[in-house]
Amino acid sequence: MSPSPAEVTRLLSAWSHGDREALERLAPAVEEELRRIAARHLTRERRGHSLQSTELVNEAFLRLIDWKTVEWRDRVHFYAVASKMMRRILVDHAKRRAAEKRGGGEMAVTITDANSPGTAPAVNLIALDHAMDRLAAFDERKAGIVELRFFGGMNETETAEVLNVSVRTVQRDWQLARAWLFRELGGGAPMLPSGT
Repeated sequence: MSPSPAEVTRLLSAWSHGDREALERLAPAVEEELRRIAARHLTRERRGHSLQSTELVNEAFLRLIDWKTVEWRDRVHFYAVASKMMRRILVDHAKRRAAEKRGGGEMAVTITDANSPGTAPAVNLIALDHAMDRLAAFDERKAGIVELRFFGGMNETETAEVLNVSVRTVQRDWQLARAWLFRELGGGAPMLPSGT
């Protein structure tokens, strides 16, 4: 039986305060969700990707437990950070492959709503990462929404909870961020209005 969200949050809080036993109990409690997040990341990768779901989960979890100063707010915060960590691992992997093969390591992904199928154009994962950095430079919240919705697979309510904004704000910013990213990545969508 999976632990309740409240139990996961309690374990995260205890771990944040140095309880090693909480970490030992937390690992199996979050494993299934971490595998689901990793699988979502990997479905956006090219076929034959050399990283497997288990490796991605293990690498992300090892990096997460190395963070000594993180104050986990709740399980949604933890999963959001884990998803971002997985994206970072995949981008680093793509960059290494690209360096090895001189462009052969580019990975195609599509910018669609994480919870619904779409027909968005495929883009290079490294190019998307650079575009995300540019977006974060002038609007961290919109970049955070893309991170949580697209990479983390969170719904609007979960995203709003993590960012402490309204669901309507998430909906609006998601649409604007997607339009901006499509334009940045050559999709021809309208430019993100500068006043938002």
